Amino acid sequence: MSDNRKIGVVDFGGQYAHLIASRIRRLGALAQIADPETLTPSEARAQYSGLIYSGGPSSVYEPGAPASDPALLSAGLPVLGICYGHQLMMQQLGGEVRNSGHHEFGRAILKVKSDVSVLRGENNSVSAVWMSHGDEVTRMAPGFVGIAHTDDCENAAVFNAEKNLTGIQFHPEVQHTEHGDQYLLNFIRMCGLENSYRIGDFLSKEKEALARSIGDRSVFFLLSGGVDSTVAFTLLSEILPADRLYGLFIDTGFMRKDEGIEVGTALRAHGIQLNIEDARKRYATSLAGVVDPEKKRRIIGDLFLEIQADCVRRLNLDPEHWLLGQGTIYPDTIESGGTKKSHLIKTHHNRVPAIQRLIEEGKVVEPIRDLYKDEVRELGRLLRLPEKLVDRHPFPGPGLAIRLLCSDADNADFRSAAALLAEHNQPLLKDIECTILPIKSVGVQGDQRTYAHPALVYEREGDTARLHEIARALPNFVREVNRVLRFVAGNRPEMVRKAELSADRVERLREADHVVNSFLHEKNIYGEIWQFPVVLVPLARKGVEEDAVILRPVVSLDAMTVSPYEIKRDQLKDLSNRLLAISGIGSILYDLTTKPPGTIEWE
Repeated sequence: MSDNRKIGVVDFGGQYAHLIASRIRRLGALAQIADPETLTPSEARAQYSGLIYSGGPSSVYEPGAPASDPALLSAGLPVLGICYGHQLMMQQLGGEVRNSGHHEFGRAILKVKSDVSVLRGENNSVSAVWMSHGDEVTRMAPGFVGIAHTDDCENAAVFNAEKNLTGIQFHPEVQHTEHGDQYLLNFIRMCGLENSYRIGDFLSKEKEALARSIGDRSVFFLLSGGVDSTVAFTLLSEILPADRLYGLFIDTGFMRKDEGIEVGTALRAHGIQLNIEDARKRYATSLAGVVDPEKKRRIIGDLFLEIQADCVRRLNLDPEHWLLGQGTIYPDTIESGGTKKSHLIKTHHNRVPAIQRLIEEGKVVEPIRDLYKDEVRELGRLLRLPEKLVDRHPFPGPGLAIRLLCSDADNADFRSAAALLAEHNQPLLKDIECTILPIKSVGVQGDQRTYAHPALVYEREGDTARLHEIARALPNFVREVNRVLRFVAGNRPEMVRKAELSADRVERLREADHVVNSFLHEKNIYGEIWQFPVVLVPLARKGVEEDAVILRPVVSLDAMTVSPYEIKRDQLKDLSNRLLAISGIGSILYDLTTKPPGTIEWE
C-alpha cells in the first residue's frame, strides 16, 4: 500500500470527525484525521487519495471560524464536504452561506435529483438522512449543480464534476442516514480505494507501533471491567512479557454485581493475571457530598491515578520506567473536547487534567485510541477473547457513580412544558400532560454540549407514536429541554429530594441494574440493544425517601448517534414490577431521546 492510499478527514471540530474516519475504515479504506490549519496541497497529494471536510459547531461566516487552505480544493483530489465542510467549500469557492432561521436536528427526507458523485445509484430516490445544522448554503458556488434537496434545505447535496468536488448538508456517517454507507462507499470508489483496508491491518501495525513507543519500558494498566480496557490490555499482553505488564482492577464500589469475578475469570482463561485493589472506602470518602457531575468525574479520574501511584510505590516499581495504560477509544476523546476545535460534551475520566499532563509527557499508552466500539469488538475477536466478553454492553469506567444523580436542592417545583410549546405554535402536547423536571442531564446539539432539563410526559392509551414525535420535536423548540421521558409505572414523582452518593443508593442502583440485565438475557433481547444505562434519580413523592429509575435502552453502531430501543409493552410491565419490588424505588421512567440531542449517559 503506497503512502497516499488513504483518505484524509479534515477535522473542523465536529463531534462526528472521527466517526467519519471510523466509518470509512469499516467500509474498507484507511482514513486518518488531518489538521485544517497545517495541511497544504502538496502534503495532501503526497498523503491522501481523497479528502473529506468534516462537520463542525461553528458558522463559516463568524470571525475566527476554522478554515483550511482554499488551494486544497484545487489540489486534484476528490473532496467531500459534510455539513460545515460543505458550507466552507461553497464559501471558499464563491457561494453564499446564511443562517437558515431554524435549527434542523434529526431526521429529514432527502429527495435525489441526479445520481452522480456520492449519490450514484440513487436517481429519483427518497430516503431518510440525519441533519444537525442551523446554517444553509443559499447560493451554490460557480460550477456546481444541485443533486438533492430536502423540504427545508434546497442545496442539501451539490456537485462540481470538473473539479470532482461534492458538498452535502446531511451526515452520511451516522447510522440514522438510511443510505449513508452507500454514499461513503461511492466516495471511497471515487478515490480508488475500495477494499484496500482491514482491521487486521490495524492490528499488525499497532503491535509494531506499540513495541516502538514502549521500548524497554513496562506498562501499568488500569482495567475498568468493560470491553475497551479488556481488549486494550489483551493487545498489550501479546507484545509484552508478563513481568512488564501489570493489570490492576480497581474496585471503586461502583461496579456491577459480580463484575470483578466475571472479568477476572475471563482473563485468566486467556492466560492473563488480574490484580484487584479494594478502593471502595477511598471512593466513598472522596465523593461524599459531591453533587456536580463534572466534579464527580474529575474526582474519580484523579483517584484512579492516586491509587495507581500508591500501588507503584507499594510494589517498588520505578515510576520513570512504568507507563500508564488505558482503554481510551475515540468517543472518549471527542466528547471531552479532544479535537483542536471541538466543544466539550463531557469530561471523560480518562481525560481529567492529571492524565492530560501525563499524556503530554509521553507517559500514557492507549492501544485502541483510534477505534470505535464496533472496531474494538472486532479486534477482541481477532485476539480470541470470549464472545460473551466481547459482546458485553458498554459500561463507563466510573461505573454506577455516573448513573446515580445527586441533588442538594429539596422540594424543587415542576413546571409545565405545555405553555412553552404553545409559544412556538406547536400542538403536539394537546391533551397530554407534560412537565419539565428540576434536574439536569448532559446532551449534545449542533456538536456542542448542553446541560439542560428533561421533560416528563404521561402517556395515554395509543399515544406511543405521538410521544416519540414529542421526544424528537421538544428539544428543538424548547432550549431548556434536551431529553424527553415517558412515565411508565409506580408513583407519580412530585419533587426532587436531597440525595447523595450514599452506600444504600449505590446498592439500590446495583440491584436495579442487575434486575435489568438478567431480564434482557431471560427474554433473549440483550443482543438487540447497544447499551442500557439504568439511571437512579432523586425524584419522589413529597416526604418519601425514594428514587425513580430511568430506563435508557438504545440502538447504535458506534455510540455517536443512537435511537431509543422500544421494549414490548407486556415485557416492560413485567420489568417495571420487578424493579418496583426493590426497596426504595418508587417510579419507573423511560428515556425516549435520540442522540443528538441527548447523550447515552446522563452524566
